Parts: sequence; structure tokens; C-alpha cells
Amino acid sequence: MTLDEPLTNREIAERLGRHPASVLHHVRTLVDTGFLTPGEPRRGTRGSREIPYLATGKSWHLQLDEDDAAARRAMVEAFIDDSAAAGTADSRLVRMGLRLTDAELDAFYERLHAVIEEYAQQPPTPGGRPWSLFLAVHPDPTRPDPTRPDPTRPDPTRPPSA
Repeated sequence: MTLDEPLTNREIAERLGRHPASVLHHVRTLVDTGFLTPGEPRRGTRGSREIPYLATGKSWHLQLDEDDAAARRAMVEAFIDDSAAAGTADSRLVRMGLRLTDAELDAFYERLHAVIEEYAQQPPTPGGRPWSLFLAVHPDPTRPDPTRPDPTRPDPTRPPSA
């Protein structure tokens, strides 16, 4: 919401259909963690002090480790919520399986990152429609991985136990 234009806590709450007091905690957390940056305070419609917030783009480059299950879940849930609200008419989804070496995966990701970074650096196109991109590259737990031991098969390098 705050990618193209700064919004105050009240404006964010209105767009979410939530009470401003309940949203304020989340806005402060996003500021504290570097996802939002506060702008210059301004006077609101009733003379109150309002702070506009702008997205920093930090979520575009998150590297989550195994301990970040909550962050991972939040990102996926945000994608699900946004795509459900947008409807399916204009959504374009791709889900595919790959089998790559580590070097090939690194090259693949570098190419994707270069394209994403190219578009991230472009200023918004006047009159352009707002779009959202969600991309996840992860090991496929449903397919055998020859680089990892299979716990259901005996290890050929260990002698059988008697």
C-alpha cells in the first residue's frame, strides 16, 4: 500500500478495514524492522499530528533461515490474501519443478534477481496499473533428492548392522 505513496496509520487502517489503534502496533513494528520509513509529520483533518509511512523495499530481498517460520508464513499469507482480493481475471501463476545443481540454481536465481532488480529500480509508470510479484524458490520435498540421504534406504557406505 505504501510503495507508491506515503500513507498515515489512519489511511492504512481505512484501507485494511481495521481500527487505527490495532494497526499502529504493526506499523511501528514495520518501522522498527526497516520495512517502513516515517516521513515528515503533518497535520491531519482535525489538526492531529499524522506521520506518513513509505515502504522501503526491504521485503524484496529477504533471506529467511530455518528459524523464520513466522515471517515465511506471513509472506505466504499476505500473497494469498492479496491474490484472493485481486481475483483471478488478471492473475498469472506459474508453478514448476526443476532439477538443478547448486551452481545452476545460483545462476538461475541471479538471472531472476537481475530482472526483478531492473524493474524495482524503475520509477512507477504514470497511469500504470499496480502489480505485485511473489516468488519463492525452495527444495521440493515431494521428489527424491540424490544429494541428500534418503532415511528410508540403507546407507551403502555403512556396513549392515548384525
